[in-house]
Amino acid sequence: MTVNSLTSVSLEPPLLLVCLTTGARTTEAVTTAGTFAVNILSARQEHLAMRFAKRGADHYAGLDAVHGRHGTPIVPDAFAHLECRVERSFEAGDHIVVIGEVLDVWEREGEPLGFLGGKFSDIVARGHEPEHWFF
Repeated sequence: MTVNSLTSVSLEPPLLLVCLTTGARTTEAVTTAGTFAVNILSARQEHLAMRFAKRGADHYAGLDAVHGRHGTPIVPDAFAHLECRVERSFEAGDHIVVIGEVLDVWEREGEPLGFLGGKFSDIVARGHEPEHWFF
């Protein structure tokens, strides 16, 4: 499934939040398995974002998908992936809110695919060191 929102919840322990459509096959798979992966696509993988956004399609057909250390499917050549364990989930309107504990992180060189205002975009560094949010 393609999601357009992913939120960091906590650094210690590392938690993230994702909202999944109620009744979707991916939602059922995540809640049943208790684990999932977030694949952050690279700037050259817009076609995969569109592919995974289609309902009812076999998203992995023809892909050389691999599985991470925790058994979750990983999109080949993604910019990064985070393998997570479902810590909790709850209903909110027509979605299931899933909070996942990040178990493993993998990243590679390249640029991530951005999405803003209904359009794919590039994420551009501003040329300075990252801000340290905790003083």
